[in-house]
Amino acid sequence: MTSIDALSADIERLYELPAAQAAGEADVIERAIRLLDTGQVRVSEPRGDDWVVNEWVKKAILVYFRITVSAPIAVGPFTYFDKVPLKSFRPEDGVRVVPPAVARYGSYLAPGVVMMPSYVNIGAWVGPGTMVDTWATVGSCAQIGADVHLSGGVGIGGVLEPPQATPVIIEDGAFVGSRAIVVEGVRIGAEAVLGANVVITASTPIIDVTGRSPVETRGHVPPRSVVVPGTREKAFPAGVFHLPCALIIGQRTASTDRKTSLNDALRSYGVAV
Repeated sequence: MTSIDALSADIERLYELPAAQAAGEADVIERAIRLLDTGQVRVSEPRGDDWVVNEWVKKAILVYFRITVSAPIAVGPFTYFDKVPLKSFRPEDGVRVVPPAVARYGSYLAPGVVMMPSYVNIGAWVGPGTMVDTWATVGSCAQIGADVHLSGGVGIGGVLEPPQATPVIIEDGAFVGSRAIVVEGVRIGAEAVLGANVVITASTPIIDVTGRSPVETRGHVPPRSVVVPGTREKAFPAGVFHLPCALIIGQRTASTDRKTSLNDALRSYGVAV
């Protein structure tokens, strides 16, 4: 049994105990959170064309919350009161953090990440070269790939419970436009482009309108898709109203592969960025 296997078995055992008993082995739980913080374990990780959830890692976070007592956290002239300390950064980490950006302990930011004034929650994993732009939020356990751009005000939802639930996943090279929202375990495929104000939940219809007939899916945007907000009619007893959906209107092309050209991927379809 590897040390990770032994740790996961310990976490599974502690998860079933009352908080008062689990607190007696706080060092075990702290070790798991420290591995999350340094990127040595992840809540979810790719396996082939799919993603697997490491349930024991989510359980470690949940037990950590149960046994940890809130305490004052001093940050310059400000004082906070929370259970989870803030993440610390050193020059050798290779992460640029612009005040007043906040990352919680137990999140991982790879070398080359840039955090403008933004927020990254515990359990999240942010890959190398990714930009977390101003007022973007990365929720608990979200998995953000390499060379992703989360534009200003993007909301990436957290998915902590139940432990087996897949978190939000934004794969490598994706571009998420301003004020877009992705929640409830939705997966955005590699190099996809989401226009401004796109909202995708687990139940949002994602409709490919590039062919002769619409093709509807939910929960997953295919790689390299260009997606914009849309609506469609639905009849109710009180009348016909328009409900939101997401429209796949095309594919990213070779000419829009560079980050500096991603806005053009949307403008070429006549879409505001």
